[in-house]
Amino acid sequence: MFSIAALVPSPPMLVPELCGRVPVSGSDPDDPIVVLRAAALDAAATLAASADRWIIIGVDSHDRIYGSGTRGTFRGFGADVVVGLGPVGDDPGPADAQLPLPVLVAGWLRERVAPGISVQARLYAADTSAAACADAGAALRAELDSAQDPCGVLVVADGAATLTVKAPGYLDERAPAVQQELDIALRAGSRGGLAALDPHLCAELLVDGRAAYQVLGGLFATDSTDPLVRTLYQGAPYGVGYDVSVWQPEDGDQ
Repeated sequence: MFSIAALVPSPPMLVPELCGRVPVSGSDPDDPIVVLRAAALDAAATLAASADRWIIIGVDSHDRIYGSGTRGTFRGFGADVVVGLGPVGDDPGPADAQLPLPVLVAGWLRERVAPGISVQARLYAADTSAAACADAGAALRAELDSAQDPCGVLVVADGAATLTVKAPGYLDERAPAVQQELDIALRAGSRGGLAALDPHLCAELLVDGRAAYQVLGGLFATDSTDPLVRTLYQGAPYGVGYDVSVWQPEDGDQ
């Protein structure tokens, strides 16, 4: 039975080794990445406390599915930190240096909050239509509701990467307004707000998580009301919109 979803962003700097340092007692609590990392770990821990079965949702160049035996490395981002979607077996396969970032981040979070569980990642093509995303979310909900055990979904997605001149995509004057609308929809759990995201505009503004956000909206489509949302972090410290939150059906346990 589906019981909970968590939303986190995908910046590689969530991984301490990629920042050139590992957190120690007394780390600056005002450091944006320290705050963001703590929120992401909190969301993942909340997911782990409620569900032993996870499905990871993210976006890539085309549709892909990664099983629990998947292993990857952040080597391409600066440090050979190996992560996986399940416990390491007796004969682990090689770590994939080309694994998409949403899978790597999900694997890193899993290893820190629920290392004993196995998860599956489903990535959707960046150009998937809004209607197809909604259908995918509804189909996933039906699949998880048919299971006997509590099931959760971890969505790994980023907002606009064009919010400031120092952002990866530089500043697009249209981006702040679109990001504000997205932020409002995510805080409210607004299925209608997520469904209204324009795929073409989002692509121009580098809202790379658009398809994943719309799958998330479809996940709650059969409920009578929008989900209850607990927002743990929302901001754009590096010119990219990030949201960390926990979503549950209104009639679900809190």
